[in-house]
Amino acid sequence: MTRKKLPLDTEKLAFTRELRTSATDAENLLWRHLRARQIGGCKFRRQHPFPPYVLDFYCQERSLAIELDGGQHLSADGVRYDQRRDGYLRSKGIHILRFSSRDVMVELTAVLERILLEVGE
Repeated sequence: MTRKKLPLDTEKLAFTRELRTSATDAENLLWRHLRARQIGGCKFRRQHPFPPYVLDFYCQERSLAIELDGGQHLSADGVRYDQRRDGYLRSKGIHILRFSSRDVMVELTAVLERILLEVGE
C-alpha cells in the first residue's frame, strides 16, 4: 500500500526530532536491532510522523507500526487514547505491534522473534 506523503508543519517536524533525541532506554535498545534492515531486510524508521500521530517505529513496506508502551499507557485515559489511535491507524491499513518497555528490556529476544514473525521471514 503506497501512502501519499503529507506535508508536515514545522512544529510537528521539530517534535519528531525532539522525540528521537530523547528516546527511552527501551526505544534505543530496540532501535539498535531494527535499524539498517537487520530484521527481515525491512527498513524501519523511528519516531515516524503519520499525521496526526507519531509512530515509535514504522516499516512502510510492511505497513507495520511498533509501539512501546510505558506506564502512561496503563491509565484509563492512556488505554482510551491508544484504542482511538490504533483504530485510526488500522483504518489506514497499518498493523500495530505493541510491547511494553519492560518486555523490550527484559525479553528482547522474544520481542525480536515476534517482530521477525510479523515481517514474514
